[in-house]
Amino acid sequence: MATFMTSLDLTIVNVALPSMQSELHMTAAELVWIISAYSLSLAALIPAAGALGDRYGRKRVFLGGMVVFLIGVLACALAWNAAALIAFRAVQGVGGAAMLALALSLITETYPPQQRAGAIGAWAAIGGTGFGAGPVGGGVLLTFFSWQSVFWINLPFAILGIVCTAVAVRESRNPRARRLDVPGLLSSGLALSCLTLGFVESSGHPWGSALVAVPLLAGAALMFGFFLWERRAPHAMLPPALLRARSFSAASGIYMLCYGGMTGALFWVTLYFQDVAGWSVLRTGLSWLFMNVPFLTMAQFGGRLDSRYRTSTVTVTGTLVAAVGVFLLSRSGTTPFAVSALGYALYGGGFGTFVPATTHVAMRDVPPGVSGAASSVLNASRQIGSSVCLAVLGAVGVNAAVSSWQGRVGAAAGAQHARALQEAQNVGAGKVHAVVAALGGGYRNAAVDSFLHGFQLAVAIAAVCTALAAGLAYVGFRQSTARLAQVAPRGEPAGASAGDGER
Repeated sequence: MATFMTSLDLTIVNVALPSMQSELHMTAAELVWIISAYSLSLAALIPAAGALGDRYGRKRVFLGGMVVFLIGVLACALAWNAAALIAFRAVQGVGGAAMLALALSLITETYPPQQRAGAIGAWAAIGGTGFGAGPVGGGVLLTFFSWQSVFWINLPFAILGIVCTAVAVRESRNPRARRLDVPGLLSSGLALSCLTLGFVESSGHPWGSALVAVPLLAGAALMFGFFLWERRAPHAMLPPALLRARSFSAASGIYMLCYGGMTGALFWVTLYFQDVAGWSVLRTGLSWLFMNVPFLTMAQFGGRLDSRYRTSTVTVTGTLVAAVGVFLLSRSGTTPFAVSALGYALYGGGFGTFVPATTHVAMRDVPPGVSGAASSVLNASRQIGSSVCLAVLGAVGVNAAVSSWQGRVGAAAGAQHARALQEAQNVGAGKVHAVVAALGGGYRNAAVDSFLHGFQLAVAIAAVCTALAAGLAYVGFRQSTARLAQVAPRGEPAGASAGDGER
């Protein structure tokens, strides 16, 4: 239920962004923060939640996270302006952090090794169900109700999830678990927040301005300090055993790149179809079925593929297929929708192929007693990609659209030129209707073309990020038998470990 809710929340809120933009008069930067505030809370607090769950009880912390998530959902539904909604999204992320940090840990602690692949496949499929239900459900809700309905819909699932957790999940803990790494938690959380703030603000301010340069420099310094601290911290957020596992590090990098590309691509595609192409929210939601059906289908077979072929083969193939799909989506607006539909299908099929395999290989060789830390780091990597990469792709898209617009209206004279320049941010945010209302229908084509320039550049970069993940999978998952023999736990036959690693 927790996995379903977090997946549902991701896509259903994405579909509702244009409605929030219209009713709350939000800028492109504020739209990015609706997604990034939630992802930042997840990324910053998932490691802490994992450590607390290992020490004080995974069920207890998991259940507390579901309660906080429910409170955040209620607050978001009652938000009265953009600032309040962004703040409450951060609260929602606090609860989601505990849920995501410990979901895989509970599975790992519950199922024996020979059954984990199937359990993780079921977990991915349930998450995919929420992912797929979000766009269609959001489209139906927003056809008849306001944007608040995308938060109200979580209430029955949250209540049912809390009851199920209290009744069906058994408690587990590690009395010798590491202590909470407070300096690491604070430095990493502040670093990610500063980096995201700097990239988001760059969409409306010059790179040399204090609002952009200071957060970026502070974020880089804090992140450098975080890695220095983790090398000598007595209770590191990143246990040395995890850092030495090349497959685990590779899986975290793959998730960071792929989920960052996914979040950025879906953000821009949603704005294009609703704000620029003029699609209804229901039509937009239904179009995502071209992506969700292949995702669900391939997720069902992910465990079987992982048992039949090498993990590196499954992951490289999945990420490359997904990268091609993202690239085809970047051509939206200049190609028929059939091309976008094919892009959706390849994107969803590719994700459904590599997610179960990547998760399985990441959690398979985790040393006993640190499953909470491993689960939290793996999930944090997805959220770091979602928050920071979205901020980067948002800034790239808006800046490219604004620059294109300024070049297209440069020939306008006098007062009309000044009014046209004032509409630059609306162009970057896809508010073509606002530009037409302010300047007249003669500027529509220029506004659309300028937005498409930024949109296509941002989504093409998302495709490159996904393709880079394929290279990381090829290098990180093709471990030699000798290497696996060195890292095999004492008492475990090295040959068996090597065979697992070659899958």
